[in-house]
Amino acid sequence: MNKTELIDAMAADAGITKAAAKKALESFLGSVEKSLKKGNKVSLVGFGSWSVSKRAAREGRNPQTGKTIKIAAKKVVKFKAGAELSGAVN
Repeated sequence: MNKTELIDAMAADAGITKAAAKKALESFLGSVEKSLKKGNKVSLVGFGSWSVSKRAAREGRNPQTGKTIKIAAKKVVKFKAGAELSGAVN
């Protein structure tokens, strides 16, 4: 499912226009992004939680040349599915 299909499904399920569903989805995604940028964790009980984790700098290899390269440290977003979501999938 892509973003357009999700907006269509949200509009149909909630009985709202596609424009309203798009606005709601973009608001949700923006709020999650702002919270994660601040370093906060976002949790939706039963669905899952997003968090920011720090990945340390490390050395890797260029697969074409075999040379050692330095990979910079960075922050990554992690998602952990909740129990209800995991149960629904299984």
